[in-house]
Amino acid sequence: MTDNQTPILELLASMQSGGVVSKDHATEAILLLEEDLPWVDLPDGSQLQLLHVDINQNLWVVRNRFKPGFCIDTHYHTGPVFAVTQSGEWFYKEYPDKINKAGSYLFEPAHSLHTLTVAEDAKEDAVAWFAVFGSNVNVDENGDVTSMVDARTILKVYRALCELKGESCDNVIVIGE
Repeated sequence: MTDNQTPILELLASMQSGGVVSKDHATEAILLLEEDLPWVDLPDGSQLQLLHVDINQNLWVVRNRFKPGFCIDTHYHTGPVFAVTQSGEWFYKEYPDKINKAGSYLFEPAHSLHTLTVAEDAKEDAVAWFAVFGSNVNVDENGDVTSMVDARTILKVYRALCELKGESCDNVIVIGE
């Protein structure tokens, strides 16, 4: 071993003396229970519970509740969407044979055009968790854009609706604000 290698070996030994993974500046996980955030009513008849917003990534994580007979505007997302159905059933009008049921997982690639629907004769509300990357782009029957929602917008709307109800939404995980 040369004298040039001795400082490097000493540095490597000192780095491993405290463990390979440093616990300095470690952060705790954040747990949200369902009762930690209010459900708010949206104009379309659905309910929303905003869990997490990362404005830097344009990510929003929500839980939605849809009544039997619910149908949202046809839309697509500019990024991927991940969904887990917690209860009830729902489907996309464009794919009526693919029914999301309690425990199912759905991946939507970016620009997948769809219309979320709950059957009129559904026995219970459909409750689903969505992680949305990018913007939600609503379109009409001609494919023209009618509105857009992104992470910043959903946070603003959720806060306003919570304030109208007199409820706190301070537990929403917000990054990038």
